This record gives sequence, C-alpha cells and structure tokens, in this order.
Amino acid sequence: MNQPSYTCVPYFGKPEFQHTMAKKPKKKQNDNTIARNRKARFDYAIEDTFEAGLALEGWEVKSLRAGKVQIDDSYVLAKDGELEWVGGTITPLITTSSHIHPNPTRSRKILMHRHEIDRLIGQIERKGYTLVPLALFWKKNGRVKIDIGLAKGKKSHDKRAAIKERDWEREKARSLKIR
Repeated sequence: MNQPSYTCVPYFGKPEFQHTMAKKPKKKQNDNTIARNRKARFDYAIEDTFEAGLALEGWEVKSLRAGKVQIDDSYVLAKDGELEWVGGTITPLITTSSHIHPNPTRSRKILMHRHEIDRLIGQIERKGYTLVPLALFWKKNGRVKIDIGLAKGKKSHDKRAAIKERDWEREKARSLKIR
C-alpha cells in the first residue's frame, strides 16, 4: 500500500503540514443585501440616506429571493406627492409567473411616512437634489427595504479625483501588505 507522504515542519511546537488544500473564501453570514448600486456612489455625492419600504407583488418577492434584480440604472421619481422607484428590473422566475403576465420594469411605490416624503420632495424641488436607490435588502421581519440616497450629481473632475483617491488607497494597502 502506497500512501502519500507528508513532511511535518515544527512551527511553535505545532506540526504544520506543507501539503495543504486551498482555502475557500469566507461568506458573510449576516449580509441581508439583495443588490447594491455601486455606480451611484461614483456618479453622485450622497448627502443623506433614507430607509423605505417597497410595495411589491408576490412574484417579485420570489424573484428577489433568487437574486434576480438589477438597480444600477434606476432612480426615484416624485409624482403626485408620492415616491416611485423607476427603472429597476426584477426578472420574473419562470416557475412562479406562469399564470400572470409580469412587467419586470414597472414603477414600484416607495413606502415612507408623509413628513419624510414632503421633506424629500421639498429638497428635490428647491435645492436641486436627486433621489437615487443605493441598495435593496431584507429586514428581520422578512420585508424588502430600499436605501435611498439624497444626492447631487458629480462633475467629471470630481469623478477623476475619486478614481485617484481610490488608486492611492489601493497602492498604500499593497505597500503595507508587502512589508
């Protein structure tokens, strides 16, 4: 019987085998995020964030559980004293949407308190802000929430500065890692 040979190297009194398997990447256990809009933080200067609910249909919730959502090119629109999430795509599952005709890009109502909505609409109309969806996530009670950012658009030179700052942080981390 030919068994593989392992070499044992003592390391602080504990044996360490040179023949090791590749480690699997660790997953975050408590990350309830469904989707993130990473492009929004690059294109806009986020002043404030708000958490709001979404009015969804049953097939949409099932699709969200499967992770079939895209929020990158979406925005929040104020219309008739209400807020709507426009441009977000929730792709229907084939198994759950056989008896209905789903619209994956329909506008969805955002659920917030009246005073919060009035405050946001005032800032949009008077100060020129924009409402941008930042993330979709699950709450502990099983409800879907959306993070909305009150934002102003960045100019192209602001974006270049952000890229330069990000590259500098990456280089700094690399140099510290090498030492």
